[in-house]
Amino acid sequence: MRHAAWLLLARYGRRWGNRLRMMEPADTYERLLLETLRHTPLAAARRSLPASGLVVAQSMLLGRFDRPGEGLSGGLSVLLDSVGEALASTAGVAGVLTVVTACRPDLEDDRVLLRRRSRGHWVLRLPVDSDRPVGPQDVGEHREALAWWATTLMSALGRRLDVLHVRYADDGSLALAEAARRVGAGLVFTATPDPHRQMSERLDHPDADPDQVRLDLHRVYLADRLADRADRVVGIAGRGGTAELVRHFPQLSRRYGTGRLSAPPEGVAPYEPPPDAAKRCRLLIDRIGGAAGPAEESRRTVLLSVGRLHPVKQQDVLVRAWIESGCHRESVLVLVGGSTRGPDPQESLIRDRIRAATLGNPEARERLLLLPALSNADVRTLERVLADSGHRLRARYVCPSAKEEFGLAVLEAMEAGMVVAGPERGGVPHYLDDGVNGLLLDTSTSYALGQGLLRLLALDDETAETMARRAQHLVRSRYSAAAMAQALAGHYADVASRGRREAP
Repeated sequence: MRHAAWLLLARYGRRWGNRLRMMEPADTYERLLLETLRHTPLAAARRSLPASGLVVAQSMLLGRFDRPGEGLSGGLSVLLDSVGEALASTAGVAGVLTVVTACRPDLEDDRVLLRRRSRGHWVLRLPVDSDRPVGPQDVGEHREALAWWATTLMSALGRRLDVLHVRYADDGSLALAEAARRVGAGLVFTATPDPHRQMSERLDHPDADPDQVRLDLHRVYLADRLADRADRVVGIAGRGGTAELVRHFPQLSRRYGTGRLSAPPEGVAPYEPPPDAAKRCRLLIDRIGGAAGPAEESRRTVLLSVGRLHPVKQQDVLVRAWIESGCHRESVLVLVGGSTRGPDPQESLIRDRIRAATLGNPEARERLLLLPALSNADVRTLERVLADSGHRLRARYVCPSAKEEFGLAVLEAMEAGMVVAGPERGGVPHYLDDGVNGLLLDTSTSYALGQGLLRLLALDDETAETMARRAQHLVRSRYSAAAMAQALAGHYADVASRGRREAP
């Protein structure tokens, strides 16, 4: 109410707005809010944007952009970083803004709201009046404030924002959609089969949790509103292309026709080894080798899985499957993900479940390594080292998620030359052909996943090498960040040239 009163005073003009100079901020958020109301924000930084070319924005409002693998930060942060860099180098694009959020502790550490990440790529931080990063269930409380901040800061860029691209069906994306309308920018929305698919599956169970049903219904509402408001809707292709998506969004078939919904392929950035990658990876390999123990009669197999610790990623199910199937006797399981500085409740839940799964099984505990999140460069370096057949450890990559809409981490492991196994549910089957360039897993239960792990471990080296080589060629030839940026730039230019469609 205090902040709403300040905004109301500011709208009445100088006479009442001058009273804001008498206000005393209680924290960093209020200090930034008052400074923004008193002065033109971003004045020092807005001259950075070129005068010609498209200015586009992409959003990641949940999780910390620079910490993939921690909390709510996953593959999207890696994707937006690489695509943002590639877009900035694409003809016709003047600048790219990656829009993120910053809670009060983040703002206390760094009050800068617009910072250049590289040539043509900036990160725009929207302040959030919260003592912790917002999650999907509480971002709705900040929806109007986020819309105000986004409108205010985007209007202060010194250049009109041409297109804003949102990817999640959540309240934060709807706030940005409203901001796009207010500043006259076009809106692009990436739609996925969830939450409609999840809602349909939940309703098949008579004992469905009413609270979860309510949340799913709200997300369905948000997804439909975003699809209606967007000037362009693009999809993520699954096993059947975009057919499942159109089935859940019948309005898209009326708008685009059958088979015409675009699904730009997501892409992997070129690998750039960090300066001290060899030293850091040697330490990791030594730890993994220590868990593997002596070579005995054959090389140990390392099962690697990378991702944020979250129930949908199912690392706990993977550990149970690994033990129940007996795979722990012939392999080492390495899980990379999660924060050690301040794990969120979801991370703590998964860690507790993993700990419970290994109780009473010292052999499994010795061969399980749970490593905190690594930088993307370190992960990709580690995958390359493990893919090298020149050491005593053979390696396989496992993605145990309940579903992956696309699976950037899977693509990166394929690009590194590892043989991979990923979930059959979601978008992974669009590029992973079972038995040809990897394996598809039934991840619905620990038993089914365990059978998939047995099949993965049973691959002989020659077959695994053939699969890995095919997978690597596919990713390097078809799934690059540059190709994705080029496809998106075409959509952005088309939306900007047509002008914003009036939202219903």
